[in-house]
Amino acid sequence: RGRRLLSRADVVVVDRLAPRELLDELAPEVEIVDAAKIPYGRAASQDVINSTLIEKAKEGKFVVRLKGGDPYLFGRGFEEVLACAEAGVPVTMVPGITSAFAVPAVADVPVTHRGVAHEVVVVSGHVAPGDDRSLVDWELLARLRGTIVLMMGVERLPQFAKALLDGGRPADTPVAIVEDGTMRTQRTLRSTLDTVVTEAAASGVRPPAIIVIGPVAGLAPVRPA
Repeated sequence: RGRRLLSRADVVVVDRLAPRELLDELAPEVEIVDAAKIPYGRAASQDVINSTLIEKAKEGKFVVRLKGGDPYLFGRGFEEVLACAEAGVPVTMVPGITSAFAVPAVADVPVTHRGVAHEVVVVSGHVAPGDDRSLVDWELLARLRGTIVLMMGVERLPQFAKALLDGGRPADTPVAIVEDGTMRTQRTLRSTLDTVVTEAAASGVRPPAIIVIGPVAGLAPVRPA
């Protein structure tokens, strides 16, 4: 459905992590707005994206907002829907598959497994534990036995690991970090909660990366040689 709507587009506003190979299929007259290159910083950029969607639509153009993964999971997609609704612009939403689950899957890391994990919590890492802006109960997370999927967590990994260890999560809890998921440069680091900070730094782990914390991160299939 997304591909069909994309083929009708007059304007495409695209994110950095969206499937950009789809842009090669567009007609040459389609206007492409690269949201990653909109100036003025992150907060202002969202306002500019919202106004771009609204202005182009009110010009009578068919506008597609091309994002990667699930646009409603830490993707600000619903902010854009609300802005369009307030401006009287109708929106059709086509769901995506979140990288929180898809990226671990392609790296042979299941986020649940029978007898291993009965819960999955997806956590945003854009603010550190203890930050006044944080809405996450890290003490509660530390007491859980299942899976934590940490997104946007590379920069503050030392704080997150410490918060979980201080809260009682066992030091030998398996951790898997999948960097550049689904891309040619994809790689996976498998570690434990007490050593992952050192090993991630030594390996030069950089975003975008999905961090999976919990017993499932210690599972791995035996592949034929």
